[in-house]
Amino acid sequence: MFCILFYAHISGLAIPETRFNFMNGSLPVFWKHATTVLTGTVLAQALPLLVAPLITRLCTPADLGEFSVWLGVVAIVSTIATLRLEAAMILDHDSDEQQTCFSVIGYCSTVLAILITLLVAVARVTDFPQAHKMSWMGLMSIGIAAWLSAYNAALMAYATSYRAFGKAAMAKVCGAGTIAVGQLLLLLTGIGGAALLTGQILGITVGVIAAIILLSPPRPRMLLLPTRAQRDYLKKHQSFWRFSLPAGLLNTAAGKFPLFLVGAKYGLFEAGLFALTERILTAPISLLAASVLEVFKRQSVHEFQTHGHCTEAFRSTFKALVLLGCGPALVIFAFAPDLCAWVFGEPWREAGEFARILAPLYFLNFVASPLSYVFFVAGKQKIELVWQIALFITTITIFVAPLPLKQVLLHYMIAYSILYLIYLHLSYRYARNAAPVAGRLADPESAEGG
Repeated sequence: MFCILFYAHISGLAIPETRFNFMNGSLPVFWKHATTVLTGTVLAQALPLLVAPLITRLCTPADLGEFSVWLGVVAIVSTIATLRLEAAMILDHDSDEQQTCFSVIGYCSTVLAILITLLVAVARVTDFPQAHKMSWMGLMSIGIAAWLSAYNAALMAYATSYRAFGKAAMAKVCGAGTIAVGQLLLLLTGIGGAALLTGQILGITVGVIAAIILLSPPRPRMLLLPTRAQRDYLKKHQSFWRFSLPAGLLNTAAGKFPLFLVGAKYGLFEAGLFALTERILTAPISLLAASVLEVFKRQSVHEFQTHGHCTEAFRSTFKALVLLGCGPALVIFAFAPDLCAWVFGEPWREAGEFARILAPLYFLNFVASPLSYVFFVAGKQKIELVWQIALFITTITIFVAPLPLKQVLLHYMIAYSILYLIYLHLSYRYARNAAPVAGRLADPESAEGG
């Protein structure tokens, strides 16, 4: 309801550029690019979704829970590894600047991967309790998986900066297809939960190699210590690692901590059910919203550079997200338990009950997350950091409460929905009211006076 009211509010002005031209059958630029990205993303997500019913019959909820915890740790580490500088890649079109960006991300991710590998090895050898909850293979592969994920994020940002959406989509298809087929084939060999982890690493590796071949990005220059150019680049874009990195890290942690806390509090079986719930609910987000985001990034930056605001890009993207997200959200809310039991097997029915509770929250997440890129181009990283801190505190507070899991999820849905509505309001405010940003795009921090 709130999203529909907001939709009506921002639709007050007609936007000729976003309408379909029925006379000549042409699509506006936004939809052309979004369709290109979406086509590739559909293919990239089709195989994992198709093999999911087979995977859930070859592994237990506990296997999926353990793998999902490992994947969450990798996501958090890879967020740190990028320093969020992949967002700056889209703002800097100079080839030398982009090469420096690749070099900085490559250097930071390599150092972090080595440190993480050494740290978890010491933790396991010294019998640190938490280290024994994951296999040796899982612990020792966190660093390399995070490195691959960080570099892949930089490659996708590079593709977006040149509107190479088709090539990026092909790389995603290669990676996602390898993950799906690899996990399935390895599970058939009977190696258990390790098959999920091995297939994931293999797929990310193939995706990165495919992106390098298709995009021909600048080759990073890495020495033992950062060069002067790399240090200058870090200083120029310090608002990204000072504010966007903590905000992104909190956002990722807030998204993964529920799984961690469910596993710690209710057990790996419940964590596996919750992990499948997240897969069901994030499928529309990764399938559609990510595709729209790639286009919105480029279009919003262009409008800020040209007009000093990105109101039209925001409105057209908001409308597209609401229209795309309503259908999946309603289907999940109405039929999720029965669908889960039918598609994944009766042991997974409870995952559908979790999905029904969380469907409204993930719909708002679907709409708000791509539009939050406005915070980057408007130089409002400090404001986003405050919001992410509130999100993180809310997550921890709710999931440590001594309540049954379903009650925890209900409170989680209500609190997060309120925060995402605030997020949408702030995003639209900055898209509409921001001053011309020639200076902001060069130095986003200056917009905050800090």
